[in-house]
Amino acid sequence: MAPVSRIDGPGRVGARLLGCLALGVAVGVVGTGVHRLNPPLGILLAYLTVASSAVLARAWVGARGMLALAAGLLATVGAMTFVRPGDDVIIADQAVGWAWLAGVLVVGLVGLLPRRMFDDHALGRPDGPAGRP
Repeated sequence: MAPVSRIDGPGRVGARLLGCLALGVAVGVVGTGVHRLNPPLGILLAYLTVASSAVLARAWVGARGMLALAAGLLATVGAMTFVRPGDDVIIADQAVGWAWLAGVLVVGLVGLLPRRMFDDHALGRPDGPAGRP
């Protein structure tokens, strides 16, 4: 029987992609909420959240996971930018607001990192993570 870590059937990959999409939505909501917090601390925390979730998505599923994360993030931030309750503005037409709108590009920066950073075999462990074959 194959170890659980090596089983990547369509159902498991699909569930991971849905998880990355949901993570993108959550990061979009949280980042939009904190990006204006005590500049520049808020935008830096939001970018750090986006970058760490992109690393998770890339290590978990690969490029498809990053695309799912970016789709959830972009859809959420876009919706929160243009769909407003009343006249309230969540993302203002200011430098910090435009910087947050460009935050999805942080996902793309993680995509430029070499694949070996996310591969257990590149670290000299031929048996995979945690000593499993």
